[in-house]
Amino acid sequence: MTTATAPTWSDVRFPAMGSTARLLVLGGPPDLPERARARLAWLEARWSRFEPTSDVSRVNAAGGRPVVVSPETFEVVALAIDCWRATAGAFDPTVLDALERVGYDRDFAAVGSSTVDREVPAPARPAPGCAGIELLPRLPAVRLPPGVRIDLGGIGKGRAADLLAGELRAAGADGVCVDLGGDVRVTGTAPEPAGWRVLLDRAVAPHPGFLLAEGGVATSTRLRRRWTRGGTEQHHLVDPASGDPARTGLAAVTVVAAHTAGAEVLAKAAFVAGPEAGPELLRTHGVTGLLVADDGSVRELAGLGSFRA
Repeated sequence: MTTATAPTWSDVRFPAMGSTARLLVLGGPPDLPERARARLAWLEARWSRFEPTSDVSRVNAAGGRPVVVSPETFEVVALAIDCWRATAGAFDPTVLDALERVGYDRDFAAVGSSTVDREVPAPARPAPGCAGIELLPRLPAVRLPPGVRIDLGGIGKGRAADLLAGELRAAGADGVCVDLGGDVRVTGTAPEPAGWRVLLDRAVAPHPGFLLAEGGVATSTRLRRRWTRGGTEQHHLVDPASGDPARTGLAAVTVVAAHTAGAEVLAKAAFVAGPEAGPELLRTHGVTGLLVADDGSVRELAGLGSFRA
């Protein structure tokens, strides 16, 4: 006679994609967390602009020639272009030159270790946009116009969280939470009957968090990745229209959406759009969230109450 045993939870943390990853996995084969860690490392090796042999670095260095990439890279680049169009350019993966101009030209751990850089940045230029990027699905390959380079940092983390959550469920997990430095994807059976309790960094967004049955949460903030260059505080959320870090009176935007990649893109786009246009952008895309102003005040958008923790 055999007796059924309840599935057990795994809870692991490790560095990945420039942040700390946390995986909560219920049930499934015992090696799922290790498989997930290896999968994240594989994705990072293809999407990181700091890895000279990554797909992204090879595409950026190709000088206008098409570059064969992995299917995962092709899909995330195609997604980034779609999001650029859908947000009328408020989200733009072609801001890499602008990021490097203000000092984010190496892994952030190295940027943050030297907070004062006396070199004054060169004059800002708008991001070139995605109109000239060519996708060749049969290879698959990506061709960037000369002078255009991409960064998949934020959307890459969101897409990785979505991919990993789906792959772990397909491999037998009953419930999964993937947290990549605040980009969170939850799916399946939760630790408590009410759903997955997603907490925010209270230093960034003073809010009790959310309860989700399924979906993604992402926060874009100027408070985490910031440094000084030329006597001016800089951060990584660049306004594509100007090429400078966005200064709109917002400190952070958090979005709740069906998928983490979408939440990440829309949080960044709403941050760039600012406190007036940002909420309308989120409403138009059928998502909700909250905005934190520079003075720390919090504005909850319509629909957020249904997710209150």
